[in-house]
Amino acid sequence: MADTATTPAQPKGATGVVVLADGTAIWGMGFGAVGDAVGEICFNTAMTGYQEVMTDPSYAAQIVTFTFPHIGNVGTNAEDVESAVEGAVGCITREVVTPSSSFRSEQEFGDWLAAHGKIGLSGVDTRALTRRIRMSGAPNAVIAHSPDGKFDVAALAKRAAEWSGLEGMDLAQRVSREKEEGWEGGSWTLGSGYARSPRDERPHVVAVDYGAKDNIFRNLVKAGAKVTVLPAKSSLEDIMAHQPDGVFLSNGPGDPAATGAYAVPVIKTLLERDMPLFGICLGHQMLALATGAQTTKMHQGHRGANHPVKRLDDGVVEITSMNHGFAVDGDTLPDSVEATHISLFDGSNCGIAVKGKQAFGVQYHPEASPGPQDSFYLFEKFVGMLG
Repeated sequence: MADTATTPAQPKGATGVVVLADGTAIWGMGFGAVGDAVGEICFNTAMTGYQEVMTDPSYAAQIVTFTFPHIGNVGTNAEDVESAVEGAVGCITREVVTPSSSFRSEQEFGDWLAAHGKIGLSGVDTRALTRRIRMSGAPNAVIAHSPDGKFDVAALAKRAAEWSGLEGMDLAQRVSREKEEGWEGGSWTLGSGYARSPRDERPHVVAVDYGAKDNIFRNLVKAGAKVTVLPAKSSLEDIMAHQPDGVFLSNGPGDPAATGAYAVPVIKTLLERDMPLFGICLGHQMLALATGAQTTKMHQGHRGANHPVKRLDDGVVEITSMNHGFAVDGDTLPDSVEATHISLFDGSNCGIAVKGKQAFGVQYHPEASPGPQDSFYLFEKFVGMLG
């Protein structure tokens, strides 16, 4: 796919389009919700878990291009939702969604998208679009679905071009819980669903929700903690009022530097008080910011379920799930911080530990279990710090 702007004539029967900020129009068949939505186009290479991807708050303000061609083939169900708040605004697929073929399916993928206000576009050469993103970076775009096939492409291009983009954008407040919650969900088993977590005399973790995936909390429970979830803008006093044994910093969308404007001062004080800390993804990035490191916008990001990450202390390689468009700049880590993990794809930082503190973070998602259990030790490590 060329990098120059192209506006090919609308193919007969096309009911969907994605229009890039440079005016390029990519046509296909719309499904899901009717309307349009603006966001950054990224790509995800996972072969499974499309519903989890679409409900991950870390994908807020993003349009996901699925590189695996058969999306929607197992339908959707209530158990595989990662969060009830905003996730991806839309998705792009190669093949038209076919009827589901899974005994767990409760609703067809297209119907589920429509019910949740998310737009789909099928019939796209996703390999070419992914190649474009790899060459030129993740573009801003508008995805649109109109059953009558009527679109104002120029207006859509203008909207995409005028959108500010993710850099400098704080999205955590938009997707965070508004009230504190005593987490009650436990592990899932087939036929029984999610168990209830015991609220006994376990170590108490306060989890700050910057756009968390629910399965993170379930894994903290599985590792032996009880969890209280607080909103993103919770103050130090809000956190300490719960007398936590440790504080978890969640994943989330947007620019970590923007969210860090209010989150980093709290994290700095927690570090000064020697509070045990564990951060995942955005939480990892803001932990790094609190130590004086910097973050950077990535060219294309890392999104998929097969990313190899090397542990630097013993050389073990974990197969990880990733979803991030920003990263910690490893060259800016201060002497007080040790790099613990790196990506074997591009050498970028994937983990840190603060020297002399019980504080660490990882860039990837251990709760997603692509290994499948390569990374569960991180939850056990954190809970083990809490006594």
